[in-house]
Amino acid sequence: MVIVLALVALVLVGVLVAANWYVWRRLFRDTTRRAGGVRRAGAVLIAGGWLLAVGALVAERTGAPFWLQRILGWPGFLWLALSIYLLLGVLAGEAVRPLLRRYLERRAAVSEESVARTPVSTAPAPAPGPAADDPAPGPLTVPSRRLFVSRVVGGAAAAVAVGTVGYGTYGVLNGPTVKRVTVPLAKLPRAAHGFRIAVVSDIHLGPVLGRGFAQKVVDTVNGTQPDLIAVVGDLVDGSVKDLGPAAAPLARLSARHGTYFVTGNHEYFSGAEQWVDEVRRLGLLPLENARTELPHFDLAGVNDISGESEGQGPDYDRALGDRDRARACVLLAHQPVMIHDAVEHGVDLQLSGHTHGGQLWPGPLLAAAANPTVAGLERYGDTQLYVSRGAGAWGPPTRVGAESDITVIELASRQS
Repeated sequence: MVIVLALVALVLVGVLVAANWYVWRRLFRDTTRRAGGVRRAGAVLIAGGWLLAVGALVAERTGAPFWLQRILGWPGFLWLALSIYLLLGVLAGEAVRPLLRRYLERRAAVSEESVARTPVSTAPAPAPGPAADDPAPGPLTVPSRRLFVSRVVGGAAAAVAVGTVGYGTYGVLNGPTVKRVTVPLAKLPRAAHGFRIAVVSDIHLGPVLGRGFAQKVVDTVNGTQPDLIAVVGDLVDGSVKDLGPAAAPLARLSARHGTYFVTGNHEYFSGAEQWVDEVRRLGLLPLENARTELPHFDLAGVNDISGESEGQGPDYDRALGDRDRARACVLLAHQPVMIHDAVEHGVDLQLSGHTHGGQLWPGPLLAAAANPTVAGLERYGDTQLYVSRGAGAWGPPTRVGAESDITVIELASRQS
């Protein structure tokens, strides 16, 4: 097993090195005439970016001093996003490159043909003067056609990559948007028609997104004036000691029927027991494989699957086993893959996050391979599943093709 993992790791490193060499070649080697400072600077930029990225990931997972995590986090995680779009940009450039070269060749051929058709002047040469022996000024030196094409395509790829990451980062830092989705439930009584649940997932407070971002999330949620708030995991990436002050604004979350919380997989990387105690201190109500009976429906929550390694995994029988199935039931469960257990236990609606909607395109394609639903509302038998794209971001504070959101679920009674 160890040998297999080592071989897989070796292959992954080989692919990563090859991809970065390819990016360096297209952006720096092919755009310069000869070896020199520009090529060396490109190699330093790419190698240094990856050193920062690996350092940021290792520092976060090993619980390095928080000041070090913050220093490495911004440049390291942003490089991860930028490297993806630099690679995609130069790959897309391969399709443009021959077209541009062919266009330039045709233009040059037309120009040469035009020159060939120009009649040669028979006028006598001018008398020699003082400057007659000086060489005539020639055209400015220009790059070869191949070099010109490489510079245009490489420059465009870099500009698009930087613009894409910049725009995606601005979107995250600007705060999540509000989505509104109506979900009809057959068992919901008429008195609960229009009940609003604000679904908040994947805030990912950490060395990059801190207290100011948490306050934006709180202001956005409170602005929707929900009846109930559901925080469905991945609140933090770090310890209570480091991130307690960043999470403090969550104490101001306000809803008529309270704010509830379930763990996500990142809580188990960050000290789940301590965070459950901390959110309880902030006024959130943890549902650890538990259920509460609200006036018109049951609200249940289960621990994330990642808790199984600590003996704290999901327990559906404990949360749902003895409930009255004539009542509607809403389940909070971090990962969409938990929907199959929800169906077996007669849940009417499961609220989840975890996927980030893929976060960075083409991430949605990869997320679809690992999750039954990547984002939005889908039905599985008699159970509906809603997956939020999440309010924050993990790793790069950047989203492309998967806008962050807070969703207000409005329950609708079919009896109304």
